[in-house]
Formats: sequence, C-alpha cells, structure tokens
Amino acid sequence: MRIAVASQNFRTITGHAGKTRRFLVYEAGPGQPITEVDRLDLPKEMSIHEFQGAGAHPLDAMTAVIAGSAGQGFTARMASRGVLAVVTEEPDPRTAVAALVERFARREDLPQMPDLRGNAPAHHHHHPRDHDHGAGGCGCSHDDNDHTPAQGHGGCSCNH
Repeated sequence: MRIAVASQNFRTITGHAGKTRRFLVYEAGPGQPITEVDRLDLPKEMSIHEFQGAGAHPLDAMTAVIAGSAGQGFTARMASRGVLAVVTEEPDPRTAVAALVERFARREDLPQMPDLRGNAPAHHHHHPRDHDHGAGGCGCSHDDNDHTPAQGHGGCSCNH
C-alpha cells in the first residue's frame, strides 16, 4: 500500500494536514520492508485546504495519509477521494507507517481506522471507502447531517 506522511521538514510528522504541502511517500505492507518511494513538495494551491479542483490530486494515489492533526474538512475530503486519513502523536514517519501497516495486517476488513494515538477524539476516525453503514446506521451519536454526499460512500467522522 502507498502511504503519505505529512512532513514539512521531511524528517518528522507535521500537524494540520489540510495545509501541509510536503509529504513523505512510503510503500509498505504486511511482511514487507517500509520503503520511501517519493517526496511531494506541492505548491500552496495544491494543499487540500486550497485545492478546489475536481481533477486528480497527488494524494489520490495513496491508501492513507498520516498526519499529526487533521480537521473534519480534511478527513472528509480524503474520504471522498477514497483515501484514509489517520492522526498520530508519533513524531517518526517510519514508526507511524509501521503501526498503520500492523493494524491493517491484524484485521482483513477495517470498519474504521483507529487513530494511532490510542485515546484520540472521535472526530479523527475515518472509514475506508468501501465501508457501508447499512440500513441500521452506524450507531454513532450524531445526526444524519454528519453524513454528506461530499464524503462519499457513507464516510463519516464517527467512532463506533
């Protein structure tokens, strides 16, 4: 899987994913080495906060994006693009990627991706693009307005 890690200095994980323009890109998978395969250094207009284009974005090619913090707007936009947004307090990119790969390896179908911080607020959790809440809903303590068409395929910012 291809995982982008927000890193303004290309050494440590950066917060505020929506405004981040620099990303380390890794290829990783269960039983495989974690390999840095690219670095993105995007112009300001390509930060997710600024990007308004309906076309392709470099982060579209990722399975997940890891950052030190991410608002609901970022995570919803990533979900609508089929990319999982993950928040961590871990400062080291490789360690965070390894933790994410481990979580994928332990469960074949991830109904939600836990925040790598462990005790994270619910609004940082997001679902893979193929998640379906089904007819019974997700059981979250939010109203139906939290599930918007822009989030795509039932993506939401809940924790259940």
